[in-house]
Amino acid sequence: MLAVLHPIIMTKHTITPVTALMLICLAAIWGGSFVFAEIALREVPPLTITLHRLLWALPILALVVRLRRIPLPRSPRIWAAYLVMGGLNNALPFSLIVWGQTRIEAGLASILVGTTAVFGAVAAGLLLRDEPLTAPKIAGAVLGLIGVAVVIGPNALHAWDPRDMAQAAIIGAALCYALAGCWARIHLSGQTPQMNALGMIAGGAVVMAPVVLLVDGVPRTTLAPETWAALLALAILSTSLAYLLYFAILARAGTANLLLVTLLIPPFAVGLGAVFLGEALGMSALIGFAVIALGIIVTDGRALRRLRS
Repeated sequence: MLAVLHPIIMTKHTITPVTALMLICLAAIWGGSFVFAEIALREVPPLTITLHRLLWALPILALVVRLRRIPLPRSPRIWAAYLVMGGLNNALPFSLIVWGQTRIEAGLASILVGTTAVFGAVAAGLLLRDEPLTAPKIAGAVLGLIGVAVVIGPNALHAWDPRDMAQAAIIGAALCYALAGCWARIHLSGQTPQMNALGMIAGGAVVMAPVVLLVDGVPRTTLAPETWAALLALAILSTSLAYLLYFAILARAGTANLLLVTLLIPPFAVGLGAVFLGEALGMSALIGFAVIALGIIVTDGRALRRLRS
């Protein structure tokens, strides 16, 4: 979801009112994805939900690439990279998140996914030459881990609970996103953002199709209208439209400002979960989110630089 699919361009960008509105819309539809998944889970198993999300998003992104007259890559190496990217950034994390939501609330899942930003900074520092592992990134990662520990709670240390496994799965999804960002920087930086979005969605669908047929069987089409609405919302809004918004904001505001969406997603997910699902999170989850958010701010570094100046 949040993996960086482009080389980071170190230029100055500002957030205009239009860009701010786009950021809020992106946070809302990505926050809504946790609620859409929760609704779809009433009838559809987690792996099949992931396949639906990828398959219905595919023709929309293909149409965008076609209309923009972006040529398809001919190199098998690029398509192999898309296959890996689809697994790391879509098939595996989508499946882990939706499976995790069978045991924990949508809002809590969104908070744990928020650790992607701090994990991504550490992964980039370790794997990319042009992204050194600085003290703020290390401090942000430590704060992120402390926030996760607060969210999970001390009981996980001495008592096994299915919720703990679900939370571990969500954190695993965040790690997948972090590694996917590095993979894209290394192997896909020469491709256009729209082509990267299409390529990884196609790669993810290729990965998921045989897995779903083996584990869940042929997906059912006789589903309730609200289930179909949730599945299509996941694909059209939270995948196709989200990636197009993501890259539009990137061009207008830059990578550093785009990081703000990480802070905005959990409030939307928590709020929508409370309104449409009747969910309520405990104080430990909210305190944990505050610590994770602080970790993201420290990782970003701009607030610290302003304090020093």
